Amino acid sequence: MRHEPSCNWQPKFPSVIATIMATCQKFPDRPAFIYRVASQELTVDYTKLREDVILLARAFEERKITRGSRVILLSDNRYAWIVTDLALMALGAVSVPRGSETPTQELKFILSHARCSFMVVENDALLARHQEMLSVYKEVKTVFIIEGNDKHTLFSRFYAYNDILKDRTLSDDNCNRFDRMVAKVAQEDLVTIIYTSGTTGTPKGVMLNHRNILFNTEMLPPLIAITEKDLWVSILPSWHVYERALELLALSYGSCTVYSSLRTFANDLLTYQPTLVATVPRLWESLYSKITAAIMERGNRAFAIFSLLIKVSIRFRRARRQLRGHLPQFTATSGLVRFGQKVVALAEMTVLLLPYVLAQKKLAPLKDKFGGKLRMAVSGGGTLPAYLENWLDAIGIRIANAYGMTECAPAIAGRGYNSEIFGTLGPPIIGTEVRIVDHEGKQVAPGVEGDVEVRGPQVFDGYIDNEEENRKAFTADGFFHTGDLGKLTINGELTLTGRSKEIIVLASGENIDPSRIEGAIGQLPFVKDAMLVGQDQKGLGAIIVPDWDKLKDFIAERFGLTTEKTEDMHEDLALRNRVKNEINRLLQAKNGFKPYEKLQKIDLLKHEFTVGEELTNTFKKRRHVIEKKYRELIDRLFK
Repeated sequence: MRHEPSCNWQPKFPSVIATIMATCQKFPDRPAFIYRVASQELTVDYTKLREDVILLARAFEERKITRGSRVILLSDNRYAWIVTDLALMALGAVSVPRGSETPTQELKFILSHARCSFMVVENDALLARHQEMLSVYKEVKTVFIIEGNDKHTLFSRFYAYNDILKDRTLSDDNCNRFDRMVAKVAQEDLVTIIYTSGTTGTPKGVMLNHRNILFNTEMLPPLIAITEKDLWVSILPSWHVYERALELLALSYGSCTVYSSLRTFANDLLTYQPTLVATVPRLWESLYSKITAAIMERGNRAFAIFSLLIKVSIRFRRARRQLRGHLPQFTATSGLVRFGQKVVALAEMTVLLLPYVLAQKKLAPLKDKFGGKLRMAVSGGGTLPAYLENWLDAIGIRIANAYGMTECAPAIAGRGYNSEIFGTLGPPIIGTEVRIVDHEGKQVAPGVEGDVEVRGPQVFDGYIDNEEENRKAFTADGFFHTGDLGKLTINGELTLTGRSKEIIVLASGENIDPSRIEGAIGQLPFVKDAMLVGQDQKGLGAIIVPDWDKLKDFIAERFGLTTEKTEDMHEDLALRNRVKNEINRLLQAKNGFKPYEKLQKIDLLKHEFTVGEELTNTFKKRRHVIEKKYRELIDRLFK
């Protein structure tokens, strides 16, 4: 278990629910949520949010959910999700959230491991998917269905929200009782048990208390300068700690959240004109691919001009940062060297000034696709590749590049308005200690890569019923092993360089971080996804998820080859070699890659990676699942 850090921070309110109820009283008429039911748009103000939470908390209490009850919440994004979460907090119950795509076997494991006595499920269809398991799993006393017809009959354990919320009258006694209940919730009380997405194995239950979450909601605002006037468009799964923390942050400051979806996201940006959005790198990669493909369809000349505008913008902005001292510095340099660098930067800016002004004018329509009022986009849930960060910066989108983990509720570091040092994750969150250590646990100097360890009020107390993992997770002095590799600048900004648990070791002993190479491969317009393989092999291989239509267009344009059938392309060994050669053109020394980081073999998959199987909810690759599923194919690569 961890030790309490030297930070003596204390929250303004004793609990998350107390914080949000105070917001409801401060901004009663401001909108809290906007969402759709079918084609109807609904807006909920903070007064109604409070009433809905009180009503649901009362209904839950009447059906025996009490302080300490474990309640699994199986649902995707919807207004009722956050109401349920807050109602459980008010009761002092513990939520165990999970998304709708959770396999039955995994759900059964979590129900049992977390010792859940109650279950909230999104709809009848989702209930039916797990009905067989639930029919024999009697430890769950009561099941609540958010969206469904009346369910309850005598001696039945099933209730629809329609059943339990028929009486919507609230008396003063109801409200006073609710307030007394909230007042009893303390910062050390357990809020939730979030099971990790399982990128490396069996899910582990992360226990987060009110103090962990409150540290995030109180310390993150300076990074994004949030106020009650801000509007978010939300697209990530509410049950994931990253999205959940941002929704609670929005509620703590009186801003409004619009629930969107992948299907409506682009239109919602134009319709609602958000000031803030939160996404994961995979969504930025998708945006990059769509825009690049759309411009390529206009012809080679249009694409060449667009690429030149991006390059001009990147070079000018980099030179300006060099002049201002806004680039990461990992080793100390003399004043004379810095002066020389600034002279060169100023000269480059002078040459590029007019082309840059033109580039910004031409690229402005891309920024307008985000609604025209976006002042910052938060990127978290994974490392944002350098090419994407440069590309987004070139078109004028300011990114708050954030770093966190479920175990930290989630924030560790972030580069928002608190830091101008581009290409980094900014400094650790105020009150957070981050150190970089070598394989012996000794702290290393700035600029030296090592394991990232963290200590602070946001760090969890441990995994539920997993002493072995808890022993591995913490150092003797209470720092949490993140499993990430990184280094610090001389001024304390953090950069990540890879995952220590994902490092591929070749037979020659070379250590390779797969994420960096996979990020480079993803720049090719016909690559949807890629996973590097080669543990204990002589060289690297990759399994590629192609966009078959774009690949067809690419080989026609590049090599003058035409084919109509995906099957023919999949079996074409010569085509694979051409694709491999295109990838290796990116993996050259001039781009920072070593000779042994080129690919020796590749294979093309017919099917995409899917969320819930090969991908987590934030689109990270579940490497152990992919390796197991495609073991035969991977073995064949190295024969």
